[in-house]
Amino acid sequence: MTGAAATGAAISTRAVTRDFKAGQQTITVLHGIDLEVKAGELTYLVGESGSGKTTLISIMCGILWPTLGEVEVFGTDIYNLTDTQLVEFRLNNIGFIFQQYNLIPSIDAASNAAVPLIAQGMDRLEARQRAVAMMEKLAIGDQVDKLPNQLSGGQQQRVAIARALVHEPRLVVCDEPTAALDARSGRKVMDLLREVAVAEDRACIIVTHDNRIFDLADRILVLEDGRITHDGTSMPEDH
Repeated sequence: MTGAAATGAAISTRAVTRDFKAGQQTITVLHGIDLEVKAGELTYLVGESGSGKTTLISIMCGILWPTLGEVEVFGTDIYNLTDTQLVEFRLNNIGFIFQQYNLIPSIDAASNAAVPLIAQGMDRLEARQRAVAMMEKLAIGDQVDKLPNQLSGGQQQRVAIARALVHEPRLVVCDEPTAALDARSGRKVMDLLREVAVAEDRACIIVTHDNRIFDLADRILVLEDGRITHDGTSMPEDH
């Protein structure tokens, strides 16, 4: 049994380092991150801009390769997979809510939300019906036929959230999912994330600066200069 599976972790990172080239310089953004994210927990990743949060979650999702180190997601060493296997693993197991939304501008909101199901081979009509049902849970069921440029920022964000959740992935990773939302809408989104993404065989990681939702976390990790400096059930007093 592999490390993550043996410990009951949804995600396990070992000595994960990430370097970027800047001209002749090498900049280290992550410094040997050792971390286990437990299934069934809502885990927050908090830190200042430039601390490495987005880099770390991108590596956890198989989007960005680490310079050094290993990453297991539900017992699978994702960077030991072929490119094709990694794409298939992400499609079947991971939902990612991008901060920039990344909606397809030429198709309507429901079609955007249905993309993961269609990519998995589901009939388009059934995929759309499921997408509409998820959008209704997010209180945007009246926006299903609109193009992304006809939606507000908050509505676009909720379409992106619907897209990330519609195929019921085992791992949901969110980059500032409440940033464009008012307090009530943000709470509704967080309630849905807990309902859909937090279970014994699932996990949810959220990058956030939103102190309105800190009380909902099961675990808060603070990242500073590419290192985890706090791991607890609440924010440290000096933050």
